Amino acid sequence: MKVIFIKDVPKQGKKGEIKEVADGYGKNYLIKHNLAVLATKEALNRLEQEKQQSQAEEEKNIKQAKQIKEKLSKEKLIFKVAVGEKGQMFGAISSKQIAEQLKDKQYQIDKKQIKLTETLNQLGTYQIELELHKKVTAFLTIELVQED
Repeated sequence: MKVIFIKDVPKQGKKGEIKEVADGYGKNYLIKHNLAVLATKEALNRLEQEKQQSQAEEEKNIKQAKQIKEKLSKEKLIFKVAVGEKGQMFGAISSKQIAEQLKDKQYQIDKKQIKLTETLNQLGTYQIELELHKKVTAFLTIELVQED
């Protein structure tokens, strides 16, 4: 019996996959527990439509991420930080602080999207990486200056 998986089933198949399974297993377990549906023409057409919709949605998300990347490449965040007598900062700038400042500038970027490869704990200019989408990465300039 051919079935289309509608949910991931460990060691059997992933969502959207079409597989041949034993009749009893398909009827009594997969279909009964809404893990798969019988691979009929209608179900195959529905699966194809869903794939096309998800692909269109993915392309839309990539396009939006590229637009944000373009805007971010022109941005520069400046953090005024307190420093000690020897020019050492007290603490470091975190991804949460960067995300908050980006939010103030109307960017919807989560702190998990900010990839800090080095600790921002000294005065100077840094390039940080932002993962806007699996396929789109942006770079943002951050400058740490001494507060007055």
